[in-house]
Amino acid sequence: MKFAEPGSETAQPRPRSAALAFIFITVALDMLALGLIVPVLPKLVEDFLYGDTARAAEYVGLFGMVWAAMQFLFSPVLGAASDRFGRRPIILLSNFGLGLDYVVMAVAPTVWWLFAGRVISGITSASFSTASAYIADTAPPDKRAGSYGMISAAFGLGFVLGPALGGVFGSINPRLPFWIAAGLSLLNAMYGLLVLPESLPRDRREAFNWRRANSIGSIKLLHSHMELLALSSVSFLTSIAHEALPTTFVLYAMYRYRWNERLVGLAIASVGVCTAAVGAGMVQPLVARFGDRRVMLSGMVFNFAAFLVYGLAPTGLLFWTGLPVGSLGGLSNPPMQSLMTRRVKPTEQGQLQGALSSIRGIAFMIGPIIFTSTFAKFIGPYRSWHLPGAPYLLAGLIVMLSTIIAWRTTSSAAAQEVIASPQPAPAVE
Repeated sequence: MKFAEPGSETAQPRPRSAALAFIFITVALDMLALGLIVPVLPKLVEDFLYGDTARAAEYVGLFGMVWAAMQFLFSPVLGAASDRFGRRPIILLSNFGLGLDYVVMAVAPTVWWLFAGRVISGITSASFSTASAYIADTAPPDKRAGSYGMISAAFGLGFVLGPALGGVFGSINPRLPFWIAAGLSLLNAMYGLLVLPESLPRDRREAFNWRRANSIGSIKLLHSHMELLALSSVSFLTSIAHEALPTTFVLYAMYRYRWNERLVGLAIASVGVCTAAVGAGMVQPLVARFGDRRVMLSGMVFNFAAFLVYGLAPTGLLFWTGLPVGSLGGLSNPPMQSLMTRRVKPTEQGQLQGALSSIRGIAFMIGPIIFTSTFAKFIGPYRSWHLPGAPYLLAGLIVMLSTIIAWRTTSSAAAQEVIASPQPAPAVE
């Protein structure tokens, strides 16, 4: 099943390089801003609660769940709105909104102001789906995986730099990272006013409909094509599996390998650097040579192997060997996302990205519960089998299941026809 792009009979002008660079910078700065507050938010919450660490942990967990819930609820709303009004206004409004939200959090007088800030942050950060739709609008199908790889690289850069800078500036003043995050978001929005053209022509826009914009309605789009449904299920499963590392790594490394904060931070930074390198430098060349399907499946195999290493490594040194392998797992998502964009109409790209963000939001809510409870079960006093690496072995099983689904789905003749039929990108207004 494939959809011809309007105007594909003639050569189409490509978007200005500054526009795609802005999308990359938008994602990188959004992740950087989110990362900046990671080291200081728990401490600020603890200060509001008069030093009660246990209650602070509960509040921080609640903040994370609410943030993911807002992603689930509002990603399809912004995606459908971008199908109606265009990508540019949604991206810019989200950037301005995120910047103003960080100002609110910087001056928050109570913990509930911080809570409100996390709610707003979850809503405005849902613009990631619109940024992905922008790429689907402007990049030809055979180049989309590389563009999505650059988005992965932006995530990696923000993941590395954000917490590191947040720790430095937070040591000066715990509210300073919020002001810096606000400044970055607002400057990015103003820069976008100058360089970001619209990517969705008016004749390809879809009327806004709440049945498409709500989370359940948007996910119905994923049922419109069997291969799309299967690939979105794979995306959901792998998103759950990937939550194993961020939710349990710190506790796991300190418990099993007796690592200190310095080693833990170094390992996290290494993951971010390797992820950025894979997304920026490896995805497009490999897809150009081997195709989306092979690169996607290879990345999933690397993910499976990495989780086995994480769960079974008896020493910290052997655990380190799994980090570059896991980074190669970053090869899987960009081509997977590229394949899914070819299975919907050009007028449905925003809805598709919103639906994908919604199911990832669900994964981000349930993944931490699954893996933290698994970790606690296998190291607790009433365990029947001491296996601290159980969360990663469980994640490996989930990745193995998703790999089988992806392999069977993309091996059909219809899937091969879509994969092998690149279409030119549309014009940018």
